Amino acid sequence: MCQECAGNTSLSPEVSEFLLNCFVRSPSWQLWLSLPLSLLFLLAMGANATLLVTIRLEESLHQPMYYLLSLLSLLDMVLCLTVIPKVLAIFWFDLRAISFSACFLQMFIMNSFLPMESCTFMVMAYDRYVAICKPLHYPSIVTDQFVAKATVFILVRNTLLSAPIPILSAWLHYCGKNIIENCICANLSVSKLSCDSVALNKIYQLIAAWTLLGSDLILIFFSYVFILRAVLRLKAKGAAAKALSTCGSHFILILFFSTILLVFVFTHMAKRKVSPDVPVLLNVLHHVIPAALNPIVYGVRTKEIQQGIWKFLRKGSDSRK
Repeated sequence: MCQECAGNTSLSPEVSEFLLNCFVRSPSWQLWLSLPLSLLFLLAMGANATLLVTIRLEESLHQPMYYLLSLLSLLDMVLCLTVIPKVLAIFWFDLRAISFSACFLQMFIMNSFLPMESCTFMVMAYDRYVAICKPLHYPSIVTDQFVAKATVFILVRNTLLSAPIPILSAWLHYCGKNIIENCICANLSVSKLSCDSVALNKIYQLIAAWTLLGSDLILIFFSYVFILRAVLRLKAKGAAAKALSTCGSHFILILFFSTILLVFVFTHMAKRKVSPDVPVLLNVLHHVIPAALNPIVYGVRTKEIQQGIWKFLRKGSDSRK
């Protein structure tokens, strides 16, 4: 613990709340970001809610792949609700204050639900692998029971391994500084305000990131390597194109999810070459753009979902008549 904190707590009182200072060097960004961010948030919530209701009501969509898609939509909605309303409150009303407990709750949800998404993508990649590489065994391998076990694994693994991140940060001693140079309560942005050493926080976050996100992306990559190899062996006319189309939506979303994540990581590492506000912006966008795109891409590219949505809309219009 630092001497100024230990010496006189009256001069350095304990922090009870933090102030989120979004774009320190580019405050004008808040003005032109507020409208598109609001539209993306409404699109994400509306599209995911529509997808969830459609899958729930349409019996033909009661299949393992669509159950996994429902889980992905729920995770997207929770992440959006955790981050974006607070960011918009800062942009519109300058409500920058966030309580100590609310900050670490937000940190926990962000650090656990983001790897839950990547883990869901991993399970969905396995689903596509079995469907294309072992089609005859698909009904016996990818069952409702399999989805239930996979869901429990996704929730438990990521909760247990991500929980120490906010816990370690909350245990630190905060004795004066309370301005977070970020739009959200990111672990490193918060912990650097502490008087204590944050080496353990940094090490554990790095280990958790590679263990969770890294392992998921590696397994997803190898799943698609096996899928591509199996597809190239198909000799029937049009079989390869048909097989690839069944996992096209999934591949597009994984590509976007991993790309924006990697861009955020590299820009964060290259602090001296880019404005510090750029990683902050990418971090915010990463919590809303994938959430807005996921249901749209699946809705556009999946015939069954399109039919289910139109059937749901027709039922709604008929009931009003």
